[in-house]
Amino acid sequence: MKKPAWAGVFPAVTTQFRSDYSLDLDGTARHVEALIGSGVHGLIFLGSVGENTALEYHEKLTVLRAMKDVVRGRVPVLSGVAETTTALAGRYARDAEEIGLDGLMVLPAMIYKADRREALAHFRSVAKSTALPILIYNNPVGYGVDLTPDMLLELADLENMVAVKESSDDVRRVTDIINACGDRFLLFSGVDDLVLESVLLGSQGWVSGLVNAFPNENRVLWELATSGRWEEARAIYRWYMPLLHLDTKPKLVQYIKLCMAETGLGSEITRPPRLPIEGAEREEILSVIRQAIATRPKLAR
Repeated sequence: MKKPAWAGVFPAVTTQFRSDYSLDLDGTARHVEALIGSGVHGLIFLGSVGENTALEYHEKLTVLRAMKDVVRGRVPVLSGVAETTTALAGRYARDAEEIGLDGLMVLPAMIYKADRREALAHFRSVAKSTALPILIYNNPVGYGVDLTPDMLLELADLENMVAVKESSDDVRRVTDIINACGDRFLLFSGVDDLVLESVLLGSQGWVSGLVNAFPNENRVLWELATSGRWEEARAIYRWYMPLLHLDTKPKLVQYIKLCMAETGLGSEITRPPRLPIEGAEREEILSVIRQAIATRPKLAR
């Protein structure tokens, strides 16, 4: 399989809900238009930030069908694959392929913490269930399964394993993966507050959460970094960092959606068990967001 031309900023798109927690497809579509208008290079629906595990199976397919129609081929469309069993993950991969998506971001099976042999078997099985190109999502901090560089090398014989979203919270992994696997995989940074370091070390893409609320600043940071304008990139990065830290917290979905509400790009509604941020915690997060808005850098288009 020829590697797809995936590079640049791929938002982990939020799923918008109405006040009764039903899907707000119109709201999600408006947000998608705003992201595409800002210049993102691809879209990933139903990842962690998209509240994949809070949606019923049929709702996930509804979101994918609707958003594929909204995007109309302007950028690649991927979906997270986050099911509790390998069989269900394979079924979902086939359904996403039938809908006409451009690729998948595959997570380990949810709930159960697989060991090395089990994790490799899961990813192999899902890859063999579809012809779609796959972005391997490694997030041991969030999901308790670590796909180490030598494990990625074991998966390299599967042609549709084309990319890795590296979210181990250890930026040294970028170099370790390149040393182990060469240029076999496209590398994406998956930790917002490590992106500049990841680009310097060789990452070609960024699966971002805060882009949902600050798409233009996100675009400029990426463009500056990838063009080697490091001094200007550092200035944006330092302004952005308090917000980017929110992507690393257990309540990142609530925090990112609260950012979206403050910037007018969406609703803060999340599905339980995620509840609205309240009290002192809310004031603390709002302070970070509002300070960032008040000191937003002036951007040249």
